[in-house]
Amino acid sequence: MSKDLLGRPVPRRTVLKAGLAIGAVQVASPFVLQARGEEPIKIGFDDPLTGTYAAPGKNEQIGCELAVDQINAKNGILGRKIELLSEDSTSGDAGTAVQKARKLIERDNVSFLIGNVNSALSQAMAQVSNEKGVLHIVPGGHTDPITGVDCKWNVFRVCNTTRMEANAVCSLLFKTYGKKWHFITPDYAFGHTLFQGCEADLKKLGGTVTGNELTPLGTTDFSAYLIKARAANPDVLLVLVQGNDMVNCLKQISQFGIEKQIHVAGTQQELESVEAMPPEARVGVWMFEWYWKQAAGTPSLDRFIADIRKRTGGKVPTARNWFGYVTIHAYALACEKAKSIEAKAVAKALADMELPPEIKLQPNKVYFRGGDHQLMLSAFVGELLHQGDGDPENLFKVNSIVAGDAIAPSVAETGCKMQMPA
Repeated sequence: MSKDLLGRPVPRRTVLKAGLAIGAVQVASPFVLQARGEEPIKIGFDDPLTGTYAAPGKNEQIGCELAVDQINAKNGILGRKIELLSEDSTSGDAGTAVQKARKLIERDNVSFLIGNVNSALSQAMAQVSNEKGVLHIVPGGHTDPITGVDCKWNVFRVCNTTRMEANAVCSLLFKTYGKKWHFITPDYAFGHTLFQGCEADLKKLGGTVTGNELTPLGTTDFSAYLIKARAANPDVLLVLVQGNDMVNCLKQISQFGIEKQIHVAGTQQELESVEAMPPEARVGVWMFEWYWKQAAGTPSLDRFIADIRKRTGGKVPTARNWFGYVTIHAYALACEKAKSIEAKAVAKALADMELPPEIKLQPNKVYFRGGDHQLMLSAFVGELLHQGDGDPENLFKVNSIVAGDAIAPSVAETGCKMQMPA
């Protein structure tokens, strides 16, 4: 017979009952914890935090972090808090991006993958997420095949396709500037499909391409390409490079005085690049995928601007901040709709989902198109400003805001044949 702490005898039957009770508690505990929502939902962020695309990558991360904090303050997703795990994909190394994606999925056990700014890295990561059956949203990689011929049941995209970008501005550039165009194009997936879209639109309009200069990612000296462009004597010089490359290219265009001889313009422009270049380099007609200066009364916009300013030392939000913000909130909304974090259930819930006003932060209907999982977001078309208008950071004059489904090719035209797993 056993004794208790005071030395009193305890019957054997009582000891056995106590042992069984303890065992039951040990077995039940993990299930109790899960039911109480104490196990976080892990989200993997695999984006460039160094290199040419470090600025947009970091801003996507800031947008994600804001959304995570907002959702966690309201008891998370399905009663479970979110944990954001971030990895630096680098700006141009697909091998690193894939390695980081596998780490997040296989070792960190994330339920959801985010990335990438770089289109080629986005495509490589999509192969991994699809192989592993993990829901994946591409916030800022634009090349058409991601939601086109290479579309996948588990992959969605927030930013525009390159064809949507071309369709947003090409007709305007043709009417405003002329029919002979020369291109400065980044030599990888994004640049190739963006050039193809512009070339196709220009051909329909009756224009001609005088040349296309393919430039490696991370180019710092554009002089040889610009000399060839000037010699071709086009009506328009379209700059398609992005990130630090955009800054360097437009600075050198200004230094050579090319903008005084040839109209300089492009498709996608980003506030990160515009802020980093000298005032005299801010020229031409462009398209922003989201812009912070909108008509008064856009629901929740002022709050979003204020929340981002608190995290960026007072700087206004960029499209990249919004991409990250939308990505997390869209996932949370879909999980709540599906009442599950299982990838197939969430993918079905996200298809054709319309974003509410407090998340879309813009006019027009914004929704994930079910046929190809592409977000139909507005295009903000206008012109760069040398100096801020009304606010030092208001460096873009928005002339029109075009609905996404007005510039997007049909699902059939994208080549997407979406197949959900059984």
